[in-house]
Amino acid sequence: MRLVTKEKLQELQKRSSSIRNICIMAHVDHGKTTLADSLVACNGIISSRLAGKLRYMDSRKDEQERGITMKSSSIALFHKLGESNEFLINLIDSPGHVDFSSEVSTAVRLCDGAIVLVDVVEGVCPQTKVCLKQAWEENIKMVLVLNKMDRLIVEMKLTPLDAYIHLTQIMEQVNAVMGEMFASSVLGKAETAEETEKKSKSSSSNVYDWSSGLEDVDDSNLYFSPDQGNVIFASAVDGWGFEVKHFAKIFSKKMNMDESLLEKTLWGDYYFNSKTKQITKGAQLKAKKPLFVQLILESLWSLYDTVIIRKDKEKIPKIAESLGIKLSPRDLRHTDCKVQLQALFSQWLPLANAILDMVCEKLPSPLDLSDEKVDKLFCVPSTSLDNLPDEIKRLKSAFKECSISDEAPVTVFISKMFPVDRKNLPINKQRPLTAEEIAQRREMAKQRHAEKLLNLSSKAPDESSSSAGNASPMVVSEGQEDIKQEPEVTVDDDAFIAFARVFSGTLKQGQQLYVLGPKHDPCKALTKFRDGKEIDPSLTLKDLKSGQHISVATVSDVFLLMGRELEVLEEAPAGNIIGIGGLEEHVLKSATLSTSIGCPSFKESQSSLMGEMAIFRVAVEPKNPSEMPALVKGLRLLNQADAAVQVLVQETGEHVLATAGGVHLERCLVDLRERYAKIEINASEPIVPFRETVVHPPKVDMVNEVIQEHNTSVKKVKEDGSDDDGLITVTTPNKRSVLKIRAEPLPENVTDLLLKSGDAIRAMARYHDQRNVPEDEARLKMENLRLESDAAGSEHVPTSTLPGKILSSVEDLRMKLKKEFSQAGKEWEGAENNVWSYGPKRCGPNILLNKIPNAPNLNFWNETSASKGISDEKSEQLSKYSGSFVNGFQLATLAGPLCEEPMMGVCFVVEDWTIMDLVEDETTESGATSMPYGPLSGQIMSGVKEACRKAFQAQPQRLMAAMYSCSIQVNAEVLGAEPGINKTKYPGVDYRPRGKEKVDFRKVFEPLLYSMWQ
Repeated sequence: MRLVTKEKLQELQKRSSSIRNICIMAHVDHGKTTLADSLVACNGIISSRLAGKLRYMDSRKDEQERGITMKSSSIALFHKLGESNEFLINLIDSPGHVDFSSEVSTAVRLCDGAIVLVDVVEGVCPQTKVCLKQAWEENIKMVLVLNKMDRLIVEMKLTPLDAYIHLTQIMEQVNAVMGEMFASSVLGKAETAEETEKKSKSSSSNVYDWSSGLEDVDDSNLYFSPDQGNVIFASAVDGWGFEVKHFAKIFSKKMNMDESLLEKTLWGDYYFNSKTKQITKGAQLKAKKPLFVQLILESLWSLYDTVIIRKDKEKIPKIAESLGIKLSPRDLRHTDCKVQLQALFSQWLPLANAILDMVCEKLPSPLDLSDEKVDKLFCVPSTSLDNLPDEIKRLKSAFKECSISDEAPVTVFISKMFPVDRKNLPINKQRPLTAEEIAQRREMAKQRHAEKLLNLSSKAPDESSSSAGNASPMVVSEGQEDIKQEPEVTVDDDAFIAFARVFSGTLKQGQQLYVLGPKHDPCKALTKFRDGKEIDPSLTLKDLKSGQHISVATVSDVFLLMGRELEVLEEAPAGNIIGIGGLEEHVLKSATLSTSIGCPSFKESQSSLMGEMAIFRVAVEPKNPSEMPALVKGLRLLNQADAAVQVLVQETGEHVLATAGGVHLERCLVDLRERYAKIEINASEPIVPFRETVVHPPKVDMVNEVIQEHNTSVKKVKEDGSDDDGLITVTTPNKRSVLKIRAEPLPENVTDLLLKSGDAIRAMARYHDQRNVPEDEARLKMENLRLESDAAGSEHVPTSTLPGKILSSVEDLRMKLKKEFSQAGKEWEGAENNVWSYGPKRCGPNILLNKIPNAPNLNFWNETSASKGISDEKSEQLSKYSGSFVNGFQLATLAGPLCEEPMMGVCFVVEDWTIMDLVEDETTESGATSMPYGPLSGQIMSGVKEACRKAFQAQPQRLMAAMYSCSIQVNAEVLGAEPGINKTKYPGVDYRPRGKEKVDFRKVFEPLLYSMWQ
């Protein structure tokens, strides 16, 4: 039975200071769902005896069968701290399996705090590090729960002192990860362009400046420590957990000591001196038991030894009496010692109270949004805050203040769409009858019964039998009429609910809002809106054309998320995590809702950082070809329901399903067959992704003999138009443009740097897009938005300036490129200044290098010809068609000549490019009859693509296979000869052991081709 009503939760929703939005994060099988069950049980939603067994937050059938969480789900909990402080806690249980990292991203984006669980036996695992890094990147505060303490007693059979040493090592591992991220963040912020120049000067004089700024930054609240109140020791399966302050309160009365002093000394190298009756430091030096062992762990070990190991039931009543708790006769008579242990701990050290108390005290409310988190979520790409219009600044102010007033603009972020059976929606569920309705139906039944008796008594006996035979059908038909009058509901289809959070304003049922896509640009939208262009309210997601990212939607339902159930709300104030109905036709995966068209779209999370890349691909087709429309519909629904899945259609017409891993793929196929398409499906073998690259010509042959120079010249093929150096010369079909391109392998360090710097490259490319607008349009936009610019008379007027953080990251990228190119050799010196573009998709690990004579304006770093003092006719001609040239490069790097896979680590050097008779070409292009080969821009694009592919083929070519990285952690005694067996089976497997004291860590690198087909 629930202990709190929906009305009480609605009341707490209006008090933003009493709201906590948190998620549970951990490695797989570290106890997240079991912990969530204990927290749910404290609200009376499930029985406390079923906590850890029911897995209430796992509503899918395959989740229950596999015993792992596959999706993020939220529930609203009530907690009372002290006598009068009441809190509403929106708890999100997230998966721990690496295949479902995207679900963790959707949870973290909506939260202000996180509970990080660590199994004290397994320690910090790979996914634990990912969770810590993800929470750090999203600027949310964390608390630590060291779970499965019972395993140290029952399985590992450690002594209390050994367990204490083991716990300190686990905590050191967690804090080491936090310290590494903290140092990287501080050093990254400190490396501005000016400081980089200073360091280069100091390095040239053999004096390095070690002042990194770490000493000046406060890290007192960074690390986890029990004396700071942000660590809980727990056993979720047994239902107990505690902070050190709980025992400090108990022993302060027994030992007659200050409670605050005990809180600071219960954890650490402190011991109790029995002679002086004081707490002294130096327990390890004097071979004394620390206070944590003497006062806490020995008590826990003694209780487990009595109840679990020796099963001495006679002492259980005495233990309960000494602890001040009372056990029921049922618990005392129970034959299962686990149940008796849980009954003791649930009253002595209740887990839910310890966790929720720490959450309410240590984690922030929606009113305490940090400036870093606000800037990360609410930002305009490639635009600084000073250049934003006043309307957007007011939106950001309301966003940070978490205003719930009716006048405040509504801002809602949708992190994902999740499916719900329509029969499970509140409107389609049978609600319990009220006392008034029950009394009314009782009176109606009495009246019908009285009428039936009256009809029977008024008719003759011979007629009464026939009338009696017809009476029952008459009543049934009336009941059937009543049933038929009820509206029929289609229960086969799924309804998509938006998993969202209200950041400002109050979201109301029936409200109309703008749906802003991920690529929405508020500055451009405001310009069009002020020019009189309105948004058609009838447009849906499928009706939007290229460049359109706004639609208008009506909020049909607002739901309170209660795990497996949904509760209807009339409104939702700012700071709450809710579900929104009626947006299936407007939102694909994520979006932003707002009452203002100038609201920026929330920045997408860095999925590549969290391992969410869809690399596991299969081709799907229906067993019956006539069911192809059902498969297409099912793939569309699956693409909307899963944030990590990608649905691709190849040029051959094949439908490819790209997932994050094997478990994720299996779940998607089951959903397709049973839920979305509802047809039989054939899936191909996994499609392994490759990358195409070139390498330097070999210097030795197959028998390790040096290849002579004259043999190399003989092997060069001249039929492809290349010379001895691999230089390709291509002429457009109309003979008016000639280009010369050569392909070279990029240095490995440069390729790695480009892969890591995708955000900075993408931001700079976006900035170029905003600059390349016509002069009249740019001037009008500047006037409407009141943007400052001193380049109003230039050829391309910039519509915005880069923010400081993006500008510093771009400059940092340029300095790193300069360093890597200089270390690669003399032939690469100064190459960073000639970068024209990156590809594919304008941010990939391939470079287009400009070495065209007298054409310095073709440059990625925005160095125009005016800045160089060069302005001639040739530069103007090349600038006009530079976009076509870059597009040809993008097409070539997106699909290489070997097997149509993207290129990687290739540098295309443009040695020369000329355009002849530009004026005549412009006049001839005005007539359709004088264009037998099409526009010159299209010819240049095709020519560049052809030249890049030929230059690629003129060099030694290679295919790069994806590698699967796996961390294996086992006890040293079970290692055996297994690595040798695997290495014999798969010669490409690389094992890298990293030995520890009692546990062996092995980092395994295996070709993805092997791992998929094992």
